[in-house]
Amino acid sequence: MRPERRTQLGLAGLYVACVAAALALSALLIALTGGPWRQVLSALLDGSIRQPGRWGGTLAEAAPLLVVALGAIVATRAGLVNIGQEGQLAVGAACATFVATRNSGPVAVVAAIAVGALGGAAWAGIAALLKYWRRVPEVITTLLLVFVAAQGTGYLLTRQFLLLDRDPNKPNRVQTSGQLDPDTRLGSIRAFGNEFPITVPIALVLTLVVALVLSRSVWGFRLRMLGLNARTAQRAGVSVVAAGAAALAISGAMAGLAGSMMLAGGSANHRYTPGFANNVGWEGLLVALVARNRPLVAVPIALVFASLRTGSGFLAATGVEREIVDVVRALLVLALLLPPALVAVRRRRATENVAEPLPAPLTIGATA
Repeated sequence: MRPERRTQLGLAGLYVACVAAALALSALLIALTGGPWRQVLSALLDGSIRQPGRWGGTLAEAAPLLVVALGAIVATRAGLVNIGQEGQLAVGAACATFVATRNSGPVAVVAAIAVGALGGAAWAGIAALLKYWRRVPEVITTLLLVFVAAQGTGYLLTRQFLLLDRDPNKPNRVQTSGQLDPDTRLGSIRAFGNEFPITVPIALVLTLVVALVLSRSVWGFRLRMLGLNARTAQRAGVSVVAAGAAALAISGAMAGLAGSMMLAGGSANHRYTPGFANNVGWEGLLVALVARNRPLVAVPIALVFASLRTGSGFLAATGVEREIVDVVRALLVLALLLPPALVAVRRRRATENVAEPLPAPLTIGATA
């Protein structure tokens, strides 16, 4: 058996073992709290795939996760760590809401989605500016900007001239935006008794585009050079500032695009609400990590994460406490993150052992 084939089988076996261990721990935890522990796997499958109409909802959840993951992959290829997708998605969705609630029609939909992408790019651009102007690490700024975005978008929902619903006949007991008009929404596709928004094929097309650009274009080659060694890339003629800032802005634009697509596709009943991102930014980043920054591999990984999101609702419906459901999801996500982490540690140790210099041979000097 070839070494590559053996490695792939070993990785697959490691995934199976980790997921099985996570399910066993979940069943034990549910049993200790008096819940129906035998229904853990069955409820997850029913809620995500097996019940009528469920896999359409899973596809709808997978689309924004995949788009966010694509942005994270672009930044990582350039050697940058963007972990602020949750805030960039919220800002993008808020910008799209501002445009979509004041206009209507197909042109307004396209404009809102484009403005959402620009909003996410601008929010990530703040981190790029601080990195290349003041040398502030982007891993810190992108993370801190998540909390700024949460507070800022929350304020937008307190003023009617910004995002708060302006309907005079509706009391604003809950701070939400106005609902998008029916002609200011993305369409949906019906197939085999399921319905999912048109954002699903859009996400797949974006995946192919990103995969081709990163692997077949000159710009993608420059990004790989920058990610491997910034000094060498600069000597080869790559502008570190321009390429790095562009990669970080594109990463934010993808997160903002995911937020605007969620809004136009039907999330939160076509309204912007507090907590609209709903951890999609964080989980999209995890999708990129599990896929090891490979765009095409991110497609099935996004489906798995989306299945956990949709299936957890059925698990809660069986009588399991909501807090326990969150723990079960966390255990399964951890099970998906462990195998690539273990493989990376093993490869690093192997590289260190190979790179370790051999001791100098003993020589016996000649005696006079």
